[in-house]
Amino acid sequence: MPATNRTEESPWRAGWESARLLIWPGLVLQSTALALVLAYYFLPAAHGAFAQIAVWREAGGFFFSAIATSLCGGVLPFLYLRWNPATRATHPWSQIAFFALFWAWKGVEVDLLYHGLSWVFGQEAIFLTVAAKVAVDQLVYNPLYATPLSSFLYAWKNAGYNFAPVIADVRAGRWYARKVIPAQLAVWWVWAPTVSCVYALPSVLQIPLFNVVLCFWSLLFASITSRQNRE
Repeated sequence: MPATNRTEESPWRAGWESARLLIWPGLVLQSTALALVLAYYFLPAAHGAFAQIAVWREAGGFFFSAIATSLCGGVLPFLYLRWNPATRATHPWSQIAFFALFWAWKGVEVDLLYHGLSWVFGQEAIFLTVAAKVAVDQLVYNPLYATPLSSFLYAWKNAGYNFAPVIADVRAGRWYARKVIPAQLAVWWVWAPTVSCVYALPSVLQIPLFNVVLCFWSLLFASITSRQNRE
């Protein structure tokens, strides 16, 4: 009985540890997102910059989403991990293709999600609309699809692009509890407040704000999955 209880509690302890380590980085990311939203609505001097970003976003469409997200979520975080002596050994140059392509795809995917939520719930930045979008994003899209798939693919990357150990880990049982729940708790801590800010902006500015936060989140997620791989 005691051994079983320890096993059952471990994902939550691991999730709490991940969230605990992200308390201050998460607050910084959330404060940055909130500051940009407040600047959009209450700082006239910033309107020109937001208007220019909106022009680039509309002109680029899904191509903008793919390139910007690949750069902010993939290339820049990878270069930091590669040049940081503490993480250089676990991030060889061969991984840059994974980071770039994975996050380019995620950029298009998130853009489609934002378009779909705007189509279903509307584009007004009112409480009920924002709350509905956040609920679907954080309670459906992330725990049922985005976090499990990202955890699986990062584990594949950490295993040297070898599916065998990843599949073996999944077959060992309780993979979702062991691998996904700790990451998902960290996702909720960082992103639930952040996407509230994202959905408070007009649709054309949501992907740019997502990318500002993503540049730092990608580093944190890589750290979480690397620690899981070591354990």
